[in-house]
Amino acid sequence: MTKDANYAQNTSYAGNGAYPDSYYAASRNSIRTPLVLEGAVEADVCVVGAGYSGLSTAIHLAEKGYKVVVVEGAGVGWGASGRNGGQIVNGLNASLSTIQKRYGDGAADFVGGLVQEGGKIIRRLIRDYQIECDLKDGNIYAAYTPAHMRDLEAKQALWRKYGMDDHQMLDKTGIRALVNTDAYVGGMLDTTGGHMHPLNLVLGEARALESLGGMIYEQSPVTKVEHELPRPVVHTAKGHVTAGTVVLCGNAYLGDVVRKLVSRVMPVSTQMVTTAPLGEAAAKALIPSDMCVEDVRYILDYFRLSADNRLVFGGGTVYGGTDPADVVAKLRPNLEKVFPQLKGVAIDYAWSGNFALSFSRVPQMGRIGTNTYFAHGYSGHGVTGSHLFGRILSEAIHGDTSRFDQFEKLPYIPFPGGRMFRAQYSTIGSWWYSLKDSLGI
Repeated sequence: MTKDANYAQNTSYAGNGAYPDSYYAASRNSIRTPLVLEGAVEADVCVVGAGYSGLSTAIHLAEKGYKVVVVEGAGVGWGASGRNGGQIVNGLNASLSTIQKRYGDGAADFVGGLVQEGGKIIRRLIRDYQIECDLKDGNIYAAYTPAHMRDLEAKQALWRKYGMDDHQMLDKTGIRALVNTDAYVGGMLDTTGGHMHPLNLVLGEARALESLGGMIYEQSPVTKVEHELPRPVVHTAKGHVTAGTVVLCGNAYLGDVVRKLVSRVMPVSTQMVTTAPLGEAAAKALIPSDMCVEDVRYILDYFRLSADNRLVFGGGTVYGGTDPADVVAKLRPNLEKVFPQLKGVAIDYAWSGNFALSFSRVPQMGRIGTNTYFAHGYSGHGVTGSHLFGRILSEAIHGDTSRFDQFEKLPYIPFPGGRMFRAQYSTIGSWWYSLKDSLGI
């Protein structure tokens, strides 16, 4: 047993495991009765983490006939999968042009061929397992400056090169017809994007896995992973799972369970608020298209309408994963800048959550030991990427490593400053990019 395998995490990260006081938790359409892992359990595959990555992996494997066990420290979707903006945005955080410049044409060709696959997986799961999560189509990239518009035009041209002709450029009048604000100079519409209730999606995926015979143990924080053994063992306080293969999908909430993964990503906090119900007429006047929106600044805002006509608005970044003292005070000025007509609007819910940032902004997939896989680092674009990575992990475990190998060989870049100074370094970098946004360069 290695030193790394013995290294236990602080298991208090989730408190008592209750969901945060979010709009999503208040409007979820099912309440689970947690099954805690106790004693010894055997499985073909043990997945750590019941979020999108873990459940996508588990479902794809269960559909192939594998006996799958999922171990979750809190509840299904407790982390980023149940707290995010609910936006189906195609692509990775790192653009195709960045990947092309950094890793070459081969890597760009590979990524360009699959960046829309995650959204298709989500829609397939919703359809096949009849998941009720308020799915709607269309997402809008919003530009504040002419420089942003030039970036979007370049993105449209590059995506067309890879056979994706689903983007429509919008001038100021065009975007104003879709989003009732004068804040933007233009934007771009992606007809294959969309939005949904993220917690209800992940809860529906949990039910889908269970309908296939999979087991989910909640309220069972992992304390140790013996990943060097021929059959890895996942330990919790009251039990353990021995499996032919282990998949680590804890992302920003894996903590220090596996020391080899600690330096690869950094937790980053983002914040969200949800207004009181606006009424159907006012909501439709606000976003006539009923599409989701994200601007293209380095530290961006993102928003959409809920099924009950609230505005769900997110933004902000805190490197290191700490929560701001007052989420409403932080986000309200941005909300009212985009929609002055909502000045003083009542806010019913406010919450924070962490995502895992990789230094390259490219998500990471790999293997430690012989039979332990991992995926993490979606860098704020995890809704589609996590579902895609789950499928690719399932392919690798089933014997086809072709796509897994492509991601695994992308160079891993550690954060400058190490664990102690990575947050400060990233904050300084964000100041520079935010200054460029404000100057329109």
